[in-house]
Amino acid sequence: MDLLLDFFGRLITQFQSPALAFLIGGMLLAACGSKLQIPDAIYKFCVFMLLMRIGLQGGLEIRQADLGEMLLPAVIAFVVGCAIVLVGRFTLARLPGVRTEDGIATAGLFGAVSASTLAAAMVMLEEQEVGFEAWVPALYPFMDIPALILAILLANMYFARTEGGKRARVHAGAIILDSLRGSALSALLLGLLLGLLTNTERVFEGFYDPLFRGFLSILMLTMGMEAWTRLSELRRVAHWYVVYGAFAPLVHGLIAFGLGTIAHYMTGFSPGGVVLLAVMAGSSSDISGPPTLRAAIPSANPSSYIGASTSIGTPVAIAIGIPLYIALAEAVFGL
Repeated sequence: MDLLLDFFGRLITQFQSPALAFLIGGMLLAACGSKLQIPDAIYKFCVFMLLMRIGLQGGLEIRQADLGEMLLPAVIAFVVGCAIVLVGRFTLARLPGVRTEDGIATAGLFGAVSASTLAAAMVMLEEQEVGFEAWVPALYPFMDIPALILAILLANMYFARTEGGKRARVHAGAIILDSLRGSALSALLLGLLLGLLTNTERVFEGFYDPLFRGFLSILMLTMGMEAWTRLSELRRVAHWYVVYGAFAPLVHGLIAFGLGTIAHYMTGFSPGGVVLLAVMAGSSSDISGPPTLRAAIPSANPSSYIGASTSIGTPVAIAIGIPLYIALAEAVFGL
């Protein structure tokens, strides 16, 4: 009983994070009918700044890292991303009132990764003085790209069976290139390469790092307002999306936390790294995923997969998931 009380005490402590405060503040503003708006250009600039900072830090650290240490976490990221899509295909996509292509697209979006959720988790870990390998954000594409490719592959296979029995060709190379050209992965990978190959320490320490938390607060405020406004979209689709959006992020994150714990005992993967792996699995793409799925699965209803992600999945992943995984790490690894 004492252990359980201690765990919940730690969990409640995590809710004092500024990142969560701005997210909840944005939702409250939207709920009260505030006319406050953050211009889209500013939102995109904040996302770019966050990803560049994450990428630069990762690249600087990878120089000294043992690439062998990254192998098992990268494999886990790949497996988890694909597993999330497969589970969604054979659960959500088969529920009554859920169109198969909508369920597959939703699973693909939840299998992909949210850069903003990852950034929020990194800040919360730093606030709690929980260390993690700076290369962990580089696992992003290992989970994100396979999830999107698999979702599109499953959708094409479904369409082929229902429209004539011939399997449509899926050009994985084109999907990978489109994903890499997306704004989120482009900024992250650019930062990684610059940090790895050039002397960017001074610009990182003098510009990107000091502004990181300020830009994140603007991003969280914007996401909170958008989450509330998109709730109305879910009224037009099956209520199963609400259930999926509420529970899937936590289930996905706990699966990744368990596998990350195995990596911790096998390779010394840090507790903070385990938390970030769980956060990536529990998040759902808010930047690169939606346009990719809209282009590749045009018949899927964006109100279903974007509504479930933005209005339910992202707030759950940030407000409940991140504190949960940090509290679990403190309990399991004795931080």
